Formats: sequence, structure tokens, C-alpha cells
Amino acid sequence: MHVFVAGGTGVLGQQLVLQLVAGGHTVSATTTTEAKLGLLEQLGARAVVMDGLDATSVGEAVARAKPDAIAHQMTAIAMAHAGKPNMRRPDRWMATTIRLRTEGTNHLLAAAEATGVAHIVAQGYASWNGIREGGWVKTEEDPLDMHQGTAAHPGNLALRHVEDTVTEAGGAVLRYGGLYGPAAIDDQVELVRKRQFPLVGGGTGYFSWVHTHDAANATVLALEQKARGVFNIVDDEPAPVSEWLPFLATCAGAKKPMRISRGLARLLAGKPAVIMMTEGRGFSNAKAKRELGWTLRYPSWRQGFAQELR
Repeated sequence: MHVFVAGGTGVLGQQLVLQLVAGGHTVSATTTTEAKLGLLEQLGARAVVMDGLDATSVGEAVARAKPDAIAHQMTAIAMAHAGKPNMRRPDRWMATTIRLRTEGTNHLLAAAEATGVAHIVAQGYASWNGIREGGWVKTEEDPLDMHQGTAAHPGNLALRHVEDTVTEAGGAVLRYGGLYGPAAIDDQVELVRKRQFPLVGGGTGYFSWVHTHDAANATVLALEQKARGVFNIVDDEPAPVSEWLPFLATCAGAKKPMRISRGLARLLAGKPAVIMMTEGRGFSNAKAKRELGWTLRYPSWRQGFAQELR
């Protein structure tokens, strides 16, 4: 199979390219800059410069590649693109990613239709953003929390746009948990070491994590099986912040995280951060394991954090 990986130089995109090539597939992978063409070639891909926000650029790149399937991994979350994370104004910090998940998704779907590409797998997100009703662990049947009335609302609307449009086109959306792995959480680990990543309140909000190796493996399976619908791509152990954050600090050789009140956290980091740390909902991976035959190298963040930070 010839797979067109839109966004091949991100932490997940690189892992995906490697696994696709190792599996015998032909890969065309994109970057926004000529400086990274060599990186993609080293990974074994046909390297392509493409602007995901330019319909003509996307259309021409897909038409030249003539792929069998498209993997949409375009984001601009890295500090090199978005700067330091701003939890008070995620709508500003993630502005380009929001556009890539709306306009960029539309461009890829249009290019796929124009060139006869029958299948697309796109990146979604499911870490702490399940609907804040009922239990602490959500399935694909549960809606994402739109966080209406907060600065997180535009980002969550963009995620819903990806899910609605890609599934309507017969593709799959993989709701990845919080990604960690080589270079994936270096910024967060540095904050933990500086004691600038505190526990908020009781740290009762749940998170779901997934290692980039496992996330890429699930994506390969979804492409190979021409999967349709939405899948939570998370590990086996959704857990509250009060469990995983102190463990991460220990693995990083850092002191225990400080604890601050909800009120102070809201002043310092904004309402979305308080919700995330105290009310967030994790996710179940049962559907992906059952329908994709997905198995994890790192079933728990406990193993993964210890491995990555040893």
C-alpha cells in the first residue's frame, strides 16, 4: 500500500513513517520546510513539501503522490511552531492546529475525492476531554466535552469537525491519548523538574496516555484494515493526576509536585487547566483492541514513563 502521511515530521508522524516502511508499505510524507526533507528521506519516505493550509498545495501534493490511503497527522503544537503552551488561552496557542484540523482536514478530504483516494485515517484526541458526566472512563459512544464558555471551546470544536467529516467520508479518526515517547513530553518533564507543574486541588481529574510507538502501531492497523469510525487509542490504565504526576516526577528525578488550590490555579492557568486537573475524564481502549486487534508494547504509563526517563 502507498500511504500519504500528511505531517510526517512530528513525534508521531516520524514513528508512523518508520513503522509503515518496516511493514513493506510505500510512504510519501510531508513537511512544511525544505530543511526537513532529508529527515523524511532518512526514515525511508518520499519527502514532500506541503502547506496543509493551502488547498492548491495539498491538492497538488496528493495528486503527484497518487496514494492508496492518507494519514492526517498535521498539527502545529510543538514549541517551534506554537511557542510555550498557554493553558489560559489554548485558542491562541493552538490557533494553527485548530486551522489544520478544520481547513487542513477539508483540503485533504477534497484532494482524496479529486484523486480517488478511498481511505483516510485522521488524528483525534482523547486524554482528559471526555464529557464530565457519570463515570471517570469514557468509550467512543460518549461525546467529547466541548468546554463551552472557555478558551478551550474552539479546539474541541475542531476535534469534532475532524470526527464528523472524516467518518462521513468513510474514514477513521483515532483519538490518541496524551502522547509520550522520544521527544514527545520533554517540555512537560522540564516543567516538572522545575516544580512548575503543580497538582491542582485533589488532582482528581483523569488522564489517558499512550506511547508514540503504540499510537503509530494502531494507525498502521487502521490503515491496513481500512477501518471506519472513531477509536480511542489509549493505554490500559486511565488514572487521576494525583497518581501519574508524582510518578512522572519520580521517574524524572524531580521533587514531589507542589499542590495549589483550584482558585489559585484558575488565576494562574485559567479555567480549562483547572477542569483538566480536577474533573477530566479518561478513556477506554476496548474497541480498538477488539476491532483492530491492537496490542500495546506499553500497556501502562507506569512502564512507559519508567522506560523513557530512566
